Amino acid sequence: MNLPVQPSLQEQRRGFAVTAFTFTLWGLVPMYWHLLHAVPSLQIIAHRIIWSTLLVVGWLLLSSGTRWWKTILAQPRALPTLAVSSLAIGFNWGLYIWAINAGHVIETSLGYFINPLVSVVLGVAVLKERLRGLQWLAVACAAAGVAWLTVDAGTPPWIALGLACSFGLYGLLRKMIAVDPVAGLGVESLCLFLPALGFALWSENGHGGGFFGGWGWRNDALLILGGAVTALPLIGFAYGVKRIPLSLVGILQYIAPSLVLLLGVFFFHEAFDTARAVGFAAIWAGLLLFVGDSLWRRTP
Repeated sequence: MNLPVQPSLQEQRRGFAVTAFTFTLWGLVPMYWHLLHAVPSLQIIAHRIIWSTLLVVGWLLLSSGTRWWKTILAQPRALPTLAVSSLAIGFNWGLYIWAINAGHVIETSLGYFINPLVSVVLGVAVLKERLRGLQWLAVACAAAGVAWLTVDAGTPPWIALGLACSFGLYGLLRKMIAVDPVAGLGVESLCLFLPALGFALWSENGHGGGFFGGWGWRNDALLILGGAVTALPLIGFAYGVKRIPLSLVGILQYIAPSLVLLLGVFFFHEAFDTARAVGFAAIWAGLLLFVGDSLWRRTP
């Protein structure tokens, strides 16, 4: 398997900054989807796909005509890989929005605590990335925290596992093909567009909602803006994941679930007991070890 050329140190630093900022945005986005609690989850998902597709593909057509599409077709593996990655991210979106509006915010944070471990495993097993001794200790510390949180939940965390595995697969697939981040997102969006549009139009015909189903102008505006909320962080993620090791991406992803966990406790007022606090502390210890080791060993 031919892997992309190693990016320069400047590109790696830029990728680090963009990826960290992206996960901060993802950590705060539950508040946005909560504003749409009056809209059925499937409708939110359909609108999320529709408007993000129009935004991304419109920008691509205005900025480069059809060149972006031709560059995708020029790579035999790109189109089928992006078709699979679109399914992974579509599933992730759907499960996440449903969980937020069904009162499982803390469990979604658990999913994104598990997800970095999935990314680390994929980076080592598939892309042959290597971790140093202190980084392995960091991963073990974080894994212990996740295991503690999982046992404390009392039942298999199906929501968390579904989120972790789907987004871990998405990151791996995007890492394996050398396509422009926005062009790749455009293809993924197009793969999901017709099913989403078909569902919205079917719902319009007396099946529990519609393209704009009488939820008020405020919700209609939020649904449209959801396209930008969806597209911009994904572009940032796709940009960053191509420029830094997947194992480092995996650790940076702890930013988002940490923020989501804080929102779950202080904004959504879900239960957070001592056992969960212990697991949270172990995961943050792993994050500090890994990032500290990475920054210490970087050369100017």
